[in-house]
Amino acid sequence: MNDLRIRAAAPADLDPVLAFWKEAAEGTSISDDRDGVARLLDRDPESLLLAERDGELAGTVIAGFDGWRCHLYRLAVHPGHRRRGVATALLAAAEERFTALGGRRGDAMVLNENGLAHQAWRAAGYERQPQWSRWVKPLCP
Repeated sequence: MNDLRIRAAAPADLDPVLAFWKEAAEGTSISDDRDGVARLLDRDPESLLLAERDGELAGTVIAGFDGWRCHLYRLAVHPGHRRRGVATALLAAAEERFTALGGRRGDAMVLNENGLAHQAWRAAGYERQPQWSRWVKPLCP
């Protein structure tokens, strides 16, 4: 895994990341557009972590910290790079970031139907909390 490089995304990465998510991520989000990701990087430039292997984008995770909670989104690994430590390295980098910022607990939003992701999160030490539900209200059309 020593050939894997983890770094924060830059504005030049917006289009490649969006294309990557279409191929490697499950589901879509209302924020999965250039403006949404640009706003993320403007507000928190270190929040979108990229894993690269041999100059190729292998994985992503958004490690957002709002001063209160540590939120993980868009953990995605390219199918050709799965089961090679990419998700593990991304989550370790995200957890280091959270710890340095004073975060105490990370949480992740994972689609109920994404069994492969459930396995990855469980292997990383995360536990599903069935007592919580996500409530959502879109704020734009």
